[in-house]
Amino acid sequence: MIYLELFLTFLKIGAFTFGGGYAMLPLIQQEVTAKGWMELEQLVNFIAVSESTPGPFAINIATYVGSQVAPLGILGSACATLGVVFPSFVIILIVARIYDRFKNSRTVKGVMTGLKPAVVGLIGSAIISIALTVFFPVGLTLAVFKNVQFYVSVGICVVCTVLAFKKVHPIIIICLSAIIGIAAGYLM
Repeated sequence: MIYLELFLTFLKIGAFTFGGGYAMLPLIQQEVTAKGWMELEQLVNFIAVSESTPGPFAINIATYVGSQVAPLGILGSACATLGVVFPSFVIILIVARIYDRFKNSRTVKGVMTGLKPAVVGLIGSAIISIALTVFFPVGLTLAVFKNVQFYVSVGICVVCTVLAFKKVHPIIIICLSAIIGIAAGYLM
């Protein structure tokens, strides 16, 4: 039954991913594409939409996947969203109750020290995977460099990165990149 499968899949994603939505990307990508729920390009497109819409990233992704996969989209969305949220909800309740008692523990400090670089690695893995899909949609071939879309994508990425480092508000960056993308779409 697809609704139970959505719930259990996103429960696993929510339970075994630390570091927020970006750290969940490799596991979401693996689970969603391995189950044949959607192609990587479709997932990457929704990652872009999810980033530019209000709400937590992982919840937006779960809601979207559930709506696309299940015959009753709203029920699929509810199952996937509940699955991804439930582990965090339970874990945060437990941690909130006991963290003050153990925050100075060597073990807890060690766990936190080990989780931080792991999260950075997971986010880096997601960035590389998405970048390959965005910049090289047909694979790493020389033909990509003859395509204007490649240069537009690289340009948008560079401009947005520079603006982000200059502390330009993310909403302005998202709106600017959308405008550039729309203009490029009409010109190509």
